[in-house]
Amino acid sequence: MLPENPIPHDVTGQDQLLEVLQEHMRRDTRASPQDRAVFTGRLTRHVRRLITSLYAVYGPRPDFWDVVEQAVLTAWDSYVQRPQDLKDLDRQRAGDQPWFSSREAVGGVCYVDRFGGTLAGLRERIPYFKELGLTYLHLMPLYESPGGNSDGGYAVSSYRHVDPALGTMAELAEFATQLRAQGIALVLDFVFNHTSNEHAWARAAAAGDPHYERFYWIYPDRTMPDEFERTTREIFPDDHPGVFTRVDSTPAGRAANPRDPDPRWVWSTFHSFQWDLNYSNPQVFHAMAAELLFLANQGAQVLRLDAVAFIWKQLGSTCESQPRVHDLLRAFNAVTALAAPAVVFKSEAIVHPDEVIRYVHPEQCALSYNPLQMALTWEALATRDVSLLAAALAERHRTPEGTAWVNYVRSHDDIGWTFSDDDAARLGVDARGHRRFLNAFYTGRHPGSFAHGVAFQDNPRTGDCRVCGTTASLLGLETEPGPAVDRILLAYSLAMSTGGIPLIYLGDEAGQLNDPHWEQNPDHALDARWVHRPLYCANDYDRRHDLFSVQGRIFGGIRGMIAVRRGTPEFEGTTLIPFGTHTPHVLGYQRPGRHSVVLCLANFSDWSQFVTGETLSGFLPAAVSLHENASVDLRGGILLEAHGFRWLRVIPVS
Repeated sequence: MLPENPIPHDVTGQDQLLEVLQEHMRRDTRASPQDRAVFTGRLTRHVRRLITSLYAVYGPRPDFWDVVEQAVLTAWDSYVQRPQDLKDLDRQRAGDQPWFSSREAVGGVCYVDRFGGTLAGLRERIPYFKELGLTYLHLMPLYESPGGNSDGGYAVSSYRHVDPALGTMAELAEFATQLRAQGIALVLDFVFNHTSNEHAWARAAAAGDPHYERFYWIYPDRTMPDEFERTTREIFPDDHPGVFTRVDSTPAGRAANPRDPDPRWVWSTFHSFQWDLNYSNPQVFHAMAAELLFLANQGAQVLRLDAVAFIWKQLGSTCESQPRVHDLLRAFNAVTALAAPAVVFKSEAIVHPDEVIRYVHPEQCALSYNPLQMALTWEALATRDVSLLAAALAERHRTPEGTAWVNYVRSHDDIGWTFSDDDAARLGVDARGHRRFLNAFYTGRHPGSFAHGVAFQDNPRTGDCRVCGTTASLLGLETEPGPAVDRILLAYSLAMSTGGIPLIYLGDEAGQLNDPHWEQNPDHALDARWVHRPLYCANDYDRRHDLFSVQGRIFGGIRGMIAVRRGTPEFEGTTLIPFGTHTPHVLGYQRPGRHSVVLCLANFSDWSQFVTGETLSGFLPAAVSLHENASVDLRGGILLEAHGFRWLRVIPVS
């Protein structure tokens, strides 16, 4: 349950607000009587949570009711501009069971330029997306951004313009329509912690416009930056120390004068060209709500909220996952419920597991990446021991009703080891030493490693490091093709069967390897994550139907999982029940249905493993192996090949 935010009992203020809004709607000639009725009904349902969430952030301000009024008017303006087919989608989704908990939901993610060249090129791949079985397609940031290094597009210069090299916003909206006609939801990033320093707001701030200076955390000297940096951490130490960088007020195209630098400092959590927005200023909330709703009106059905944990700054704190982050999320959620209720938020919070789950709520983010399962899948593949992973599924998998995990093997980003130190200690694992082992293992520096990964942000001062690489390269496809294919399918079997939306980083299903030429591009050379963002490889995809090739084995295996998943009612929803296999190498869990259960077994060992009939005696002997649709007698136990998995329909003994 979310805490109820305190707010004075100001009925007069709320009544006056509603009167102003009703008068505004009456005067708006763009709106039909039906539009007014629909919006008024939504406002009646959601105004209280909008008010309470905004009050938690901006309540002490004397102009608080003006803040609320402007938020609702922003939603109204977006609603009246929303295309009719999207309004129809809003209506269809109202009251339905969440589409993302369906066993048919399967996601894919790619960069437009890496996978299709342009939006026009990507449109030609829609038949392939249908062949694979996608119902959800996440396009990595495709907005205007600085030339050269733009943090993979996460330095946004305009939320309303597509990078001209990729296409136009009109093409993106049309692409969304075409996807929707094929039953595929478009997912876009909403980068709302920061903009690029080339955004119009940032340029105005750099030029000294006081209105836009207040859009960012800009200070005239080092006094306040030094205070904040006492308790914050460095994210990209290779780029700059601390979280503040110099303001560059030099006009575009001119070199800065090193003898006369701008004395101001601006908060830049990530790269120096990514300036953090100041949400303590309500005008920032309003401006970003308008950008968010603009993207919703282009046809995005899911918005990935980037770097969500960082959006609120509080002196004396880490400035990560502060309580007001959640209030801001509820406010954005309420505004979206007024204007575009079919849109779902997805949290990207790569923080401590206890913090990740706090973002997962129907009134905040109904979807969230599952970084703990991702990291511990890799951990188990390295150690061949499932203890940490089994504990995570048993203790940290449940999400609130109406929400779901997005389960992924890897993403565009690096892999960090986000498990809880306390959880590790409880199982006798030294967390710090274990992270060093995992970094060494996946960068090929540990004896016996099969991995071909690359270190990212290696910090010798702190010992911190993260890992980059495609799934195929991290699991050794270059040198151990047979075992590597089995490891890849094993990893994806978890994402496909643990409940929520399984997400495929496109290229993984064709066994794409690391890009050997990533450093040759000067715009990418300082960011090792480009090693696992290779260009679409036609040769790999052309071999996807050749079952004697590694590409065919991987594609056929993943496509087979998707087909079995769709035909298995027990995979509906997100409920998962642990199952002890009595061997540290084999992970077990159950997905319950109405009259039966699917028992999932996954062997992380390099050797065959046996789950005894006694261990399985809690089920009736007659079982069905779903992939083969074949009968199995559990009394004889189950033999799992090295890196093998089985999905068994079983009936618990009453």
